Amino acid sequence: MIKRRAVYPGTFDPITYGHIDIIKRAFELFDEVFIAVARNTEKEPLFKTEERLALTKLATKEFKGVRVEAFDGLVVKYAASKGVRILIRGLRATSDFDYEFQMALTNQKLAPNMETIYLMPSETHFYISSRLIKEIARLGGDIEHFVPSFVAKKLKEKLA
Repeated sequence: MIKRRAVYPGTFDPITYGHIDIIKRAFELFDEVFIAVARNTEKEPLFKTEERLALTKLATKEFKGVRVEAFDGLVVKYAASKGVRILIRGLRATSDFDYEFQMALTNQKLAPNMETIYLMPSETHFYISSRLIKEIARLGGDIEHFVPSFVAKKLKEKLA
């Protein structure tokens, strides 16, 4: 039996319930999902790669078949190195669409056999973004509705 496999790339700085919701949905479609944590990113993450990996592994430990790994460079090359031709992307709002559409078309030019599948989070998590969570935490707001408690604790420690 051929395993259905996909790569879900991102910065995960930090992982949120929105990300976890997308991962749950991906596991309804795929047997194995690589959570690809971007090592080098223009976003200048708050958490170091090792911290993002550790938090993401802890947040996804319930999923059998998940592999959390860091990657450098082009996600299409990372996916190809794993023998995967499906990329999973979360799509929250129309504001995400322009960027995601541009990225998908570029990835398709770089790797014509690569497909991008968009999954929408549930309406409970639709508006959550890592950037928003970090801003709320910086301003002393309660973020435990948006991220697992261990992530909230690490974020508070990081911002202290």
